[in-house]
Amino acid sequence: MANEPVAIGVDVGSTTCKVVVIDGDGAILDHRVEPTHPRIEQQTTRLIGELSATLGRALPVGATGYGRQRVFGATRVLTEITCHARGAFCRVGRAAVLVDMGGQDTKIIRVGDDGAVGDFAMNDKCAAGTGRFLEVILGRLQVPFDEVWLHVSRADHGIAVSSTCTVFAESEVISLVAEGQELDGILRGLHESLAKRVASLAGALPPDASVVMSGGVALNAAMVRALSSALRREVRVLPEPQLVGALGAALSVR
Repeated sequence: MANEPVAIGVDVGSTTCKVVVIDGDGAILDHRVEPTHPRIEQQTTRLIGELSATLGRALPVGATGYGRQRVFGATRVLTEITCHARGAFCRVGRAAVLVDMGGQDTKIIRVGDDGAVGDFAMNDKCAAGTGRFLEVILGRLQVPFDEVWLHVSRADHGIAVSSTCTVFAESEVISLVAEGQELDGILRGLHESLAKRVASLAGALPPDASVVMSGGVALNAAMVRALSSALRREVRVLPEPQLVGALGAALSVR
């Protein structure tokens, strides 16, 4: 029933912990987003308890993310691939290629017409293709997240950042700054470099494939533009992109 809370979804990522409450139609009625705490058990118990207290009753809980096994009292524990596909399909209602860029990994998921996972690829061995890559280098350059788009949009072209390792890329970027290269061009090149890696992970896509994006990095407009250019098609950011995995987890126990 619409507007009646039916399930809770928890997505414990490496960077943030997301918890949502959904109704029978899959609409998100309430949510919480916090930096992931090392004591995941206590954090998720508290967040679920807060939402349950607001609702006045307990609901079934679906858990996903790298910390999913540490969510006490979960009704079901599911993989991130399954939950992100389910959450994305709920948002778009049709087949699509999902690019999920989080702090720890990047996932490319081909979602079929029925919402099932057709295929997927994941970069989880190195931070170079993830949100952590940007976080480290933006921090080193002392550029606040909310100023990134301003810098990138002013650049006429990107200055190539060739290193594929986060540590080496950080050193390369610092060297470019020391050489007097414009910060705007460096930041644009940084995003273009990351987008190329993601496009390589995605491989050859059908010409008519619809591409949607989730994860915290989807909130970065510069990354969305760079990825659209690398994939040679528009990349659509899903509503509330950080909550897609938690939404899929909630849908699994709805």
